Amino acid sequence: MNTDPLALARARSRAGTFALIFGFSVLMGLLARVAVPLPFTPVPVTGQTLGVLLAGLVLGGWRAAAAMLLYLLEGVAGLPVFSPAGVGGLAQVLGPTGGYLLSYPLAAWVVGALAGRWNKPLLAVLAGELVIFLFGACWLAALLHQAPRAILASAVWPFLPGEVLKVALVLALSAGFRRAASSGDI
Repeated sequence: MNTDPLALARARSRAGTFALIFGFSVLMGLLARVAVPLPFTPVPVTGQTLGVLLAGLVLGGWRAAAAMLLYLLEGVAGLPVFSPAGVGGLAQVLGPTGGYLLSYPLAAWVVGALAGRWNKPLLAVLAGELVIFLFGACWLAALLHQAPRAILASAVWPFLPGEVLKVALVLALSAGFRRAASSGDI
């Protein structure tokens, strides 16, 4: 048995990192269950973007991206972690919401990387939102072959009011998490 204190600390650190990554993948599955279908678009309102943005701010770039990749792998493997408004599995990743789903690792990485570099969480979160909407709208445009105005009406505009609320919630939650972490409460 290795009793080297440094090796034990590294092992604990790796286990803690994995626990955070796994925890955020589970959180994503729970937030996906919050789904409100809209009659004029194949894309439902969900809580997933909240999880992506929060992961970026709390975990940092590469850990947040790893959590989102794990989440996608869980969904593609058939676990019921995607929005119940879709068909699930790989078909959901290839369907109308696929662009949003596939953007999550990059968006989480962007938020984490920029928040760490700029120390301006709001700008980092807005950059992550841009990645999500860009991927989602482009994917939906490729699937539906509609004019840009129609794509914006079904892939972007209806979601902006909810995203404003999610951004405010993400900023508040991440600030609380940072305070708790710095005080040693977690």
